[in-house]
Formats: sequence, C-alpha cells, structure tokens
Amino acid sequence: MKLILSSSDFLNERSKKVIIDNIDKPLSSNKVLFIPNEKSTKEKLLSGKYYDRLYKDGFTNKDNIYIYDDENPDKYRNLDIDLIYVSGGNTFATLDKIRKSNFDKDIINYINKGVIYIGGSAGAHLVTKSIKHLLTLDDNYINMTNFDALGLVDFLLIPHFDDKYFNSFEREEVYKKLLKENEKVYKLNNDESLVVTENKIEVK
Repeated sequence: MKLILSSSDFLNERSKKVIIDNIDKPLSSNKVLFIPNEKSTKEKLLSGKYYDRLYKDGFTNKDNIYIYDDENPDKYRNLDIDLIYVSGGNTFATLDKIRKSNFDKDIINYINKGVIYIGGSAGAHLVTKSIKHLLTLDDNYINMTNFDALGLVDFLLIPHFDDKYFNSFEREEVYKKLLKENEKVYKLNNDESLVVTENKIEVK
C-alpha cells in the first residue's frame, strides 16, 4: 500500500515533487484512473477538460488516462493501472458520489493490489477513517449522516492548515479538539504531504 496525501496535489510544486519522487516511473508512463470531484457532469466528462488538466499535471499520454464516470462504474473495475488520483472538492459530496456508484470497495481493492493512491484535500480525506470532524470545515449540503471514509488508515487529516482562505483559526480549534479526544490526527500545510506505506508514515 502506498498513499500520497496532500493539501494541493499537483497544484503545488513541492507536493507535486513528492508525488513524482514516490512513484516508480515518469508520470507520462503511468496508467492513471482520475476520479473527478462532485462537480463532474456528463458534459464536463465529454468536454476533455479532465484530460487537459492531467496533461498539465504531466500525464502527457492520453492512452494512459482513464476518467471515472460514476454513471458507468463497471467500465473502471479491474483496470490495469498504476495510480488512482482524486483531487479536491467537497469531501462529503465526493465520498457520497463514490459510495452511490459502489466504487468505494473498488478503490480499496486497487490499493490493496499495489496501485498507488494520490489524494489532494478532499481526495486525501477519502482514505482516512472518518470525515465527521469536517462538519465545521466543509459544507455538508448533502446532509450526510454516515461519516465513515474508506478506512485504509487509522488517522484523521486536516489539510490547508496554513491557508487563511480556509479559516486556519477554525482548523486549529478542530485540531485541538481532536487531540483532546485522543484522536490520531495529522495537520498539513498547503505545501506538505503525507506518504503512507504499510511500515511508515512520513510528512514531507
């Protein structure tokens, strides 16, 4: 298992470098399944905008890119891929979308088979044990009541810890509260990443 979790994934040069340093071959040679956030629509999927985004990130071989369509999940099961990449968005709605298409177990299966997971912000939260602590940090406009995430790790995350746009004071309060509750929690600044394997957790 290898998880590369960050606040900003490819949008930040330092976190992008951590991603590149922790995969086995150049981005253009990796077969990647990109899972868009809750804002994806059929029109956006057909427009090519996600291919353009990944091209800018460094995935320059279109034949190696799969863009997940939650209306046709069977097409994305049992792919021969190297990476799964989920970027930022609304964490509640993104998790809900994955659950409703019954693709949460497929993500877990891919990771258990050795596919590297790249998660930025909301994408990073998905592999943790719970997103309940985000109720004061993100908008639960879908009224989610089951806050269990994929549970691949036993800790919680608070990304964007140094970003005033995301109300850093409020994040500090949530962090302190979780520590008082004896939760294992990592806070990440915008240029920090967490690299998780079976044997080690490193902040980079």
